[in-house]
Amino acid sequence: QVQLVESGGGLVQAGESLRLSCAASGTILRIYTMGWYRQAPGKQRELVAQVTSGTTTNYADSVKGRFTISRDNAKNTVYLQMNSLKPEDTAVYFCQAKIWDRTAGIGDYWGQGTQVTVSS
Repeated sequence: QVQLVESGGGLVQAGESLRLSCAASGTILRIYTMGWYRQAPGKQRELVAQVTSGTTTNYADSVKGRFTISRDNAKNTVYLQMNSLKPEDTAVYFCQAKIWDRTAGIGDYWGQGTQVTVSS
């Protein structure tokens, strides 16, 4: 019943910026943490940034100072502003959220992923 839909990926040059968005929809009673993960070819999925329902944030060391996560609770949406992008940021980015669904209870939900490619 719950869906996460990402948007905003694309191809950019090193040093440029992108903004990812992820909107949650469905029979949602409450959204707890929301976050972004990424997975590069041949590598494990890793946490990029996370924001709690109280807006406490957590970032991977590799993106601190360059990426900013934020959320709009009225829109059930989480954003990832990515500045000063580097080729090593190239990956599929996934949105994740812990959601209390009216019928399924509390669980972790994932988006379908959006490709971010940074050329040098």
